[in-house]
Amino acid sequence: MAITASQVNELRKLTGVGMMDCKKALVETDGDMQKAIELLRQKGQKMAAKRADRDANEGCVLAKTTGNYGALIMVSCETDFVATNAGFVDFTNSIIDAAMAKHLTSKEQVLDMDLNGAKVSDAITDQIAKIGEKIELAHFETIEAEKVYAYVHPGNRMASIVGLNKAGFDQVGHDIAMQVVAMRPVALDAASVPQEIKDAELRVAIEKTKEELVGKAVEAALRKAGINPAHVDSEEHMASNMGKGWITEEQVNQARQIKEQVAAEKAAQLSEQQINQIANGRLNKYFQENTLMEQEYIMEAKVKVKDFIAKADKDLKCTGFKRLELGA
Repeated sequence: MAITASQVNELRKLTGVGMMDCKKALVETDGDMQKAIELLRQKGQKMAAKRADRDANEGCVLAKTTGNYGALIMVSCETDFVATNAGFVDFTNSIIDAAMAKHLTSKEQVLDMDLNGAKVSDAITDQIAKIGEKIELAHFETIEAEKVYAYVHPGNRMASIVGLNKAGFDQVGHDIAMQVVAMRPVALDAASVPQEIKDAELRVAIEKTKEELVGKAVEAALRKAGINPAHVDSEEHMASNMGKGWITEEQVNQARQIKEQVAAEKAAQLSEQQINQIANGRLNKYFQENTLMEQEYIMEAKVKVKDFIAKADKDLKCTGFKRLELGA
């Protein structure tokens, strides 16, 4: 059966797939449009399976709100060329718009949602056939509050949604959403930080405190012996500095002995109370730098975000936020 240019063009409009692939599909199906569409979809499924283990670190991140409901979406792909293509951005927009119209709240619901007569999961497969890259719905997040604000950083690589307990503070909401994107907080406040993160950060703080206390004792002992700690901080430096004549072999051997002996003695003498006190101080600093309410407000030095919000209205509160970033 002869395949006409109009048939090829019609299939291309329906699927977005290249002209040659459309023609091949029509030839294989004797011009049956529906069978050709299904054939191209199967091709997309096979391509998706082949590219399943590839990295998809590029993509499009969008955030939108409808008053008291906001959504974040990340549709990922393999290359920046595809990510910045208007068609790919439009595709991402179509998914978030449809999901928000249905007030969906999970990635699974979105994948199962109808989009122009097909499930989103199938529409993604069609995009894989059309574009030739791994494409996936990586994330879909939502929040609800009295008023939700969204911010998308130029380039569609990162975005946020923020909830406030009162309406009428549009500038505050916008600025806090920008803060979330710029400063990457892990939680709203210290109480909201997951316990596993607190435990992990405390363990790191304890080990770092021990290392520093032992290191200071070793450094003091080296200086007392007339040895520059910077000259003996590694075996590589010791060999290099001997070659330069900055230290002698005798000093190197003495430094090795001091480092081993003093480190062992100091480690055995460390006060658990002192370690915990310093480590908890480090943990509090982590909260100050990584929780939204304790962070310094990016638009005003030495002002915490919680104080910036309180200046706008003493009863105004941020109830939550979500943030997405490509590669994070």
